[in-house]
Amino acid sequence: MLNCKIVAFSVALTLLLAAPAVLKAQTDEDAIMMDKKNLCIGATYMHSSWDHYWEGTFKRNNRNLGTVSTQSVMLMGTYGITRKLNVVVGAPYVWTHATRGTLHGQHGVQDLSAWLKWEALDLNVGKGVLSVYALGGGSLPLTNYIADFLPLSIGLHSKTLSGRLLIDYQLSNFFVTASGTYTGRHDITIDRDSYYTTSLHLTNKVDMPDMASYNVRAGYRSDWLIAEAVFTQMFTLGGYDIRKNDMPFPSNKMNSSMAGLDFKYTLPKKWNALSIVGGGMYTVAGRNVGQSTSWDLGAFYVLDFSHKRSKAHNSAAEPVKK
Repeated sequence: MLNCKIVAFSVALTLLLAAPAVLKAQTDEDAIMMDKKNLCIGATYMHSSWDHYWEGTFKRNNRNLGTVSTQSVMLMGTYGITRKLNVVVGAPYVWTHATRGTLHGQHGVQDLSAWLKWEALDLNVGKGVLSVYALGGGSLPLTNYIADFLPLSIGLHSKTLSGRLLIDYQLSNFFVTASGTYTGRHDITIDRDSYYTTSLHLTNKVDMPDMASYNVRAGYRSDWLIAEAVFTQMFTLGGYDIRKNDMPFPSNKMNSSMAGLDFKYTLPKKWNALSIVGGGMYTVAGRNVGQSTSWDLGAFYVLDFSHKRSKAHNSAAEPVKK
C-alpha cells in the first residue's frame, strides 16, 4: 500500500498575528520518507481566523479590524533521492481579509521553500523502533509583497535558513515524535525611511530576530491511516512587544503555544497512491499573536518513477528486525 504523508502547510506557523503563512509554512515534521525515485505531489487548502490577540501579554480585540482571516493554497512535492534522503519543496498562494475597518486584505504568491530530510539512524529499542532524522532548509520570497502591513500582509519577506532534529519512536502502531527547529532570518527592507520600535530608527532596514520552535506529536500510524495529537511551541529570539494601540511590526516578538489534531488517510486498493490529509489547530497562549483557530484539507498523489511497485517509507512502521 502506498503511503504519502507530508505535513502540508504546517499550521503551527500560520497562526501568527503578523504573518499568517510566513515562516516556512511548508516545514516537514513527521517520520515519513519517500522511497527512491518516488514523487509525492499535492495541494492543501488552509483557513485561519482570529478576533482576539495578545498585545504583548495583554489579550484584547480591535473593533477596527473585526475578524482577521487568512486563506492559502499550498502546492508541495516530496521526492526520494534515495530511501534515506528526501527533498521537500513548496510554495503557497495566500490572501488575507479583515471584516471591519478600512484596511484592505492582501493576496499573492508568498515564499518558496526547500528542505533536505535525512534518516540518520534507525534501530531497535526494546519492542519498538527508534528513528532519528536531520533536516536542513531555507526559504526566499517569490514576489515583492509588502511585509510592513501587518496583520494583513501575506508574509515577512525575509530569507531564512533552518535546521531541525527529529526523533521518532514507534511501538506496534503507536508512536511519539519530537522535534526542535532553529530558524535564522535575514534583515528586510521596508517602504519607509524611518520607524520606531523601542527607539527611533532612521533607516529602511529592519533587523529580524531569529526564531526557534519545538513540536511533539503522538498517535496511531499504519500504512493506511495516521491520526495524531500535536503540540507546538514557537518563540522569537529577540524582538519587542506591540506598542499600546499600535499596529504590529515585522520584528515584533512573536511567541505562541498551539494544540491540535491531524490525520492522513490513504485510499484502498487501486486508489492507494492517493492520500487525503487534514487537521485543525488552536492557539492556547501567545504573545503578540492572534488567538487563531485554523483548519486545513488536502490531497496528495504518489508517482513511482522506479518502474516497480514501491511505497513511502517509515522506518518506525516496519516490523521490528530480529
